[in-house]
This record gives sequence, structure tokens and C-alpha cells, in this order.
Amino acid sequence: MNSLERVRIALQRGQPDRVPVAEFLIDLRVAQAAVPGARDAADCMDRLDMDAVGCGPNWRTGPKAADGSYTDEWGVRYRRAMHGAAEALAHPVAGPVATLADARAYQPPDPDAPWRLDTLRDLVRRYQGRRAIIFHHRAAFMWAAYLTGLEGLLEAFLLAPDLADTLMDKVLECNMAVVRHAIHAGADVIVLGDDYADNRGPMMSPRVFDRFIQPRLARMIAMIHDESALCIKHTDGNIYPILESIVAAGPDGLNPIEPVAGMTLARTKALVGDRVCLVGNIDCGELLSHGTTDQVEAAVRQAIADAAPGGGYMLTSSNSIHSSVRPENLIAMVQACHRYGVYA
Repeated sequence: MNSLERVRIALQRGQPDRVPVAEFLIDLRVAQAAVPGARDAADCMDRLDMDAVGCGPNWRTGPKAADGSYTDEWGVRYRRAMHGAAEALAHPVAGPVATLADARAYQPPDPDAPWRLDTLRDLVRRYQGRRAIIFHHRAAFMWAAYLTGLEGLLEAFLLAPDLADTLMDKVLECNMAVVRHAIHAGADVIVLGDDYADNRGPMMSPRVFDRFIQPRLARMIAMIHDESALCIKHTDGNIYPILESIVAAGPDGLNPIEPVAGMTLARTKALVGDRVCLVGNIDCGELLSHGTTDQVEAAVRQAIADAAPGGGYMLTSSNSIHSSVRPENLIAMVQACHRYGVYA
């Protein structure tokens, strides 16, 4: 059984020869420290014998200002935070939509731009049929929140529903077109990365989630399935209050079941494991960044014990392999899954 087959069987809630292990994102410096000579994160994934490689779409940005800020194709302005000498992830600080008139006039980026999937096409050339090729993107929520500001969109749900509907529909149509192109280009699995919650719970009530977000998520997932690909729904945070609604939208996998938010594999398996593959949940905050390799191995063994019986489990970190993760812990996580994830 090869990696692609293994991932497909697990996401269809079956039992492959062993638990698949994957990551959607690995920081390049960590990748090259874990696998000296790795040309990129995908090469690291391949050489560690992980079961998938992944990327997202290519978005172009405007020139950087003196303070490091820039504006992307969506019209969202970002600033880059600095952690010591290292440049950290960019943060959205302003978007172009504040009123219903703005939403009606707004034009998303061109989903048909020929260079939009250059990175994906490179991965397809290198790994198609051997590793599962994962394409990470979004449905409607997070890009709409970037365009209005998160508080602006949450307020619109309650006070200006026409604004929220207009904008989210435009975002969804653009993102559905990008995802459709990605599947046609060779993506096997689509990860939808809109985050709905923090460690305390969802950012909106279940009623609001069901009114504005869940139907659009379901539309995206239905299209993915119509195009013969599989879907993993990613959202950080404690999602128990909206778990049933997310699963009802039809994803094949649920990620990351974040432990620091009080999510556990055992409880989530009991609640929805008969309807969705669990994908997670090795802590990337404290454990993978500061723990020992023995502690990582113990966490992997526990995750497999909690979620793997009967199939329908794929092991990943609780978010991504970011720049603070110790390379030796990434290696320990993958090797422990290979060692302990074999089905009898």
C-alpha cells in the first residue's frame, strides 16, 4: 500500500496498513534542519516518508512599505511581526470593505490566473500517485473577515446580514473556482483552513454559525466531492459547540482537534468518529517546541490508542510545524507513528 492509498482509506474512515502521518505546512528552516539538503518542505516530507505533501495557492503582493507592511491581491493590508531576529507571520490589519456598497462593488482576485497553481503543479509533477497531494485553502469565513476586519464581520452577522451575505458569497465563488482548478491540476485532498474558534469556544453562536457559515462550507465540500477529491476541515480552537454542524457539512476529515483548547481525540472519536476521520492532534505549541523526543513518542502512542482503533485516523500536529518546532521532535513524531501505528 502506498501513501496515497493509505490517506484515501483513512479519510474514508477505513483501516489502512498503518496510520498515515502528514503535515500541511512545515517551516522551511525546520524542514532543512530535519532533513539536511531538503530542497523544500515537500522534499522533507517525502524523505521522512510522510504520507502527503502540501501547498496552497500562489497570491501576489504589492511592494513593501518602509514599515514592512504590504497589500495583497485581495486588497488586504498586512504587517509583519518580528520575533527577535526572525520575521514572523504577517497579520492582516485593514481591509477594503466596510459597507454594503463596498461589498457590492468588491471584486475578488482572478481565480483563473495561470500562475495561481504553479507550486501545486510542481508537487504534482514530483509526487502524483505516490504521495497524497494536499491543497490548503479556505471556504468563505476567514477571507471575508480579512476584508472587513474580524470584528466587522462578526458585527455584520448581527447588524448587517446583507453585507455579510454579499461579501461571503463573492469570497466563496472565488475560492470554489481556485479549489476546482486545484483538483483538476492534481490535488487529491483539499484542506479548508477557516478558523472558527479560540481556546474558549467558537467566535460566534451556533445559531449564527448555522445561518452564515455552515451552508457555505457545505457548498464548498459538495463541490470538492463532485470533483472526486476528499476534504479535511481544519479549524483551531474548542469547536465542541459547533462540532455537529461542521460534521453535517460533510468533510471527510476533521483537523486538528486542538489539545490546548480542551479538544481530545478520545471524546471526539466517541462523538463523531463514525462519520468523519480524525486528523491530529500532537501539540505543536509546548510539546513539539519544547518537549523531549520521549515525550513526543508517548503522545503519539496515546493518540494512536485513542483514535486509531477501527480506522479513520491520520496523525498530524495540532496546527503546523512552525518555526519554533524542534527538528528532532518532528522526526520523532513521524518515526513513532511509523512504529506504533501499524494495524495488526
